[in-house]
Amino acid sequence: MTPRSPESPLTAGTSRRRLLAAAAGTTAGAAALAASPAPAQAAPSTSAGTPVGGPGRGMKVIAVEEAFSVPELIPWPGEASMPPGWGQEWGRRLADFTELRLADMDKHGVDMQILSLTSPGVEAIEDPSKAVATARQVNDHLADVVAAHPTRFAGFATLPLQDPKAAVVELRRAVEQLGLKGVLHNDHVLGHYLDEPQFRPVWAELERLGVTLYLHPALFPADQWRVFQGHPVLSGPSWGWTAQVGAHALRLIYGGVFDEFPGATVTLGHMGELLPFQLARLDSRYHQADPKGRPRHLPSHYLRNNLYATTSGVFSHAALLGAVQALGADRLLFAVDYPYESTAEAVEFLRTAPFSRADLKRIAHRNAAHLLNL
Repeated sequence: MTPRSPESPLTAGTSRRRLLAAAAGTTAGAAALAASPAPAQAAPSTSAGTPVGGPGRGMKVIAVEEAFSVPELIPWPGEASMPPGWGQEWGRRLADFTELRLADMDKHGVDMQILSLTSPGVEAIEDPSKAVATARQVNDHLADVVAAHPTRFAGFATLPLQDPKAAVVELRRAVEQLGLKGVLHNDHVLGHYLDEPQFRPVWAELERLGVTLYLHPALFPADQWRVFQGHPVLSGPSWGWTAQVGAHALRLIYGGVFDEFPGATVTLGHMGELLPFQLARLDSRYHQADPKGRPRHLPSHYLRNNLYATTSGVFSHAALLGAVQALGADRLLFAVDYPYESTAEAVEFLRTAPFSRADLKRIAHRNAAHLLNL
């Protein structure tokens, strides 16, 4: 690993959340990207009272929201879209699978990463035919990486949802032929949301195959919210992405997706985009919705039966305790959000979480193994 120069902003203690404020004076796109790569840190030390053999040191750890890029197919925005020094380092790590990534995993005790194409991805391609061709190439590339390191990597497919019929064909190929474990999609499809009727065949195929759709933030939102104007740091991971993706998940509920496809599942990062903490509020407003148009059950029913949440980028024991209490320990999965967050910080957060060993095993790897058929 190449050491960073003293002038680099990518210092050892820097993470996505700590760099958001530094990007407040940049463009909205740059602020949304203001985070560091996983830093080269010393292995986390054992906290007082933590049993030997916790996650990352003797317990299997699977991280499920870990980004990669294929720059020759979808160019990484790089330095043009973010503060100097960050984009280049992220770009190196996103395109790498062995030298930097495996070393980071080994250093901090991550056994497996579930790889997914970083944003912006295929969803940003306006030409449907080009999106179809690019999705196939990305999925083939990912399958080759997994085949070369089958015990260290698995993958989420990318779909050309600009053409729902072609997306169904590619989903079937990606799962049944390439062995990918689900789908990761970055929020909207050129301004369209996945509760709309044209996407029903995709949901039917997801349910038939028994694989999850990981609903992830998009780098560029479908529209600009006035409330963020003048404060671009708010439009990205600090708040805007959570609000947008959380609302998209609620559209799936109120749009009847899970009533029509009760076996379908959605995975949300960033502690479920904070929806677990809104269950009482969501349920209390349910009865105000038009009975002819509302879903069959309270929102909490779908959040507890069709939703999985991951810890990516939210390394807070208080938040994890609340999410587990709201959804159950069998609905939470560990994630780092590599290279945008620190693997060391994420594993230390997991390793010191105040849970029984049985529940830690569920969060660290068993829930992922069950959901993703690993």
